[in-house]
Amino acid sequence: MSDKTFILTIITPQRQVYQEPVNMVIVQTADGEIGVLAGHIPLVAPLAIGPMRIKTADGERKAAISEGFIEISSQGVLLLCETAEMAEEIDIARAESARQRAQSRLQDKKAGIDFTRAQAALQRALVRLKVAGRG
Repeated sequence: MSDKTFILTIITPQRQVYQEPVNMVIVQTADGEIGVLAGHIPLVAPLAIGPMRIKTADGERKAAISEGFIEISSQGVLLLCETAEMAEEIDIARAESARQRAQSRLQDKKAGIDFTRAQAALQRALVRLKVAGRG
């Protein structure tokens, strides 16, 4: 591993999604987008729902991530996320169905609907579609 790369690890409660040497990671935090290169100062920050770009010697990969945390240390970058999907893993039909369900819930004015949860579901679906190239 060169001194211009670091190990990126992405973990969800269900599985380890990714663990490879990378050149750069660009991710959405609660305070905005952050780019991480080798030698970045140590940091822990909350993640926001959003697309993630992973730059390697072979090119760029994309992932859709949801809430969680990023930890940057001398050992590498660790993302602990509620959900994470690499672009090629995204089921476009399922993401589109989730988008439609969330939009329907947000348009429905019935009592008992958790609008915050519906908005988060819509945002996750839109990010998944964008990362998959359909948004």
